[in-house]
Amino acid sequence: MHVMEGFLPPLWAAIWWIIALPIVIYGFIQLKRVVEDNKESLPLLGICGALIFILSALKLPSVTGSCSHPTGTGLSAIVFGPFITAVVGFIVLLFQSLFLAHGGLSTLGANTFSMAICGPFLGYYVYRALKDTRVNMYITVFIAVALADLFTYVITALELALAYPAEATGFFGSFVTFLGIFAVTQIPLAILEGAVLSLVFKYIVHIKPDILIRMNIFPEEKIMAAREDGI
Repeated sequence: MHVMEGFLPPLWAAIWWIIALPIVIYGFIQLKRVVEDNKESLPLLGICGALIFILSALKLPSVTGSCSHPTGTGLSAIVFGPFITAVVGFIVLLFQSLFLAHGGLSTLGANTFSMAICGPFLGYYVYRALKDTRVNMYITVFIAVALADLFTYVITALELALAYPAEATGFFGSFVTFLGIFAVTQIPLAILEGAVLSLVFKYIVHIKPDILIRMNIFPEEKIMAAREDGI
């Protein structure tokens, strides 16, 4: 998913920076508010950030000749919302571009927009749609996390197709081609990420349900019932 340094034409690299930057700045404002008002949640924020860094640093070879990785952003979007997740994702991608040669500074705006903004926003709104329904809490987390992962790659395909439309079929043909390159590997990866982060959320429910209740992540009765039932 990390679009490498210099791969995007300068105009498109600049456009994605211009789109992503205001969202990240607003996220910093929200993050400052959380740090001031809810210090008890900071260890949980650290866990979410570590998961994003570790999972998105796993470059796995794709059968289509590209490479793929989980994103880890869905859980953070559920717990802290998409704007704060945009900040965390931006910081992770910055460190990866500087120290791991994943992505680059010129393409940081594009990578932030796909992984740290679009994926988390979709995951967050899927979670919000299911939060107060009868859908099992862990299934809700699974669906939101998996879709956040998949949508990241849909947006990456969009970014690449806009920059490099096919000669014969234009943007649409290029978009379908890039989607096909990512999809074969990313669909099973998204399912696996959803399952793993659902287990992480289950662990948080069992050790720190009070923080989740205070932050209104799920209704208190859902959280306590899941903790008492051990499911």
